[in-house]
Amino acid sequence: MCTRYCIEPKSEYYEELKEIVAKVQRSVLTQKFMNAGSKLLTSGEIRPADVAPVIALNQLGVRTAFPMKWGFRIPGRSLIVNARSETAADKPTFMDSWKQHRCIIPASWYYEWEHSVSLSGQKKTGDRYAIRPQGASLTWLCGLYRMEEGLPVFVVITREPTEELRKIHDRMPLILPEELTGAWINPAVKAEDLLPYAVTDLTIRVDG
Repeated sequence: MCTRYCIEPKSEYYEELKEIVAKVQRSVLTQKFMNAGSKLLTSGEIRPADVAPVIALNQLGVRTAFPMKWGFRIPGRSLIVNARSETAADKPTFMDSWKQHRCIIPASWYYEWEHSVSLSGQKKTGDRYAIRPQGASLTWLCGLYRMEEGLPVFVVITREPTEELRKIHDRMPLILPEELTGAWINPAVKAEDLLPYAVTDLTIRVDG
């Protein structure tokens, strides 16, 4: 977790994302990603290695929307798509990004598959669930980013799940209320200070 989320273009809440999408589509980086063989996705299901809209500060410290590819690459390892909030500050792969390069990934929902263990010890995957903050129009996933070969890439921060979600999976993404997204991407604010404000009141429904 988290390895899937979606942007719903036909949702009544998509209007809130239109400006973000428009900025990303105009970005010079979008063309660079295309030249490298990666197409920008602005709707539908987003998977690891996809390029999607992400919010971060530009070089002038202004909140801006960028295209970023999901996943950090490390030679000899599989694609890294998540970072644990409990340990990211101390891991060489994430520590610089934790301090200086945090981002927000806007989504309509994120997805999680039910995981369980049979009496024989075999792991099983069950229903897929669509999850987002209760009463909210969008889901603001917290992430980290860095540059790889001149292009920005991101990972999603995860944390311990709520008691309700623990029945489905042992991790969940770190989600903040919209009013704190600016603080998350601001390097002058300590990420640790924002963790207690994580959204835990969620809408959970079986998807499909």
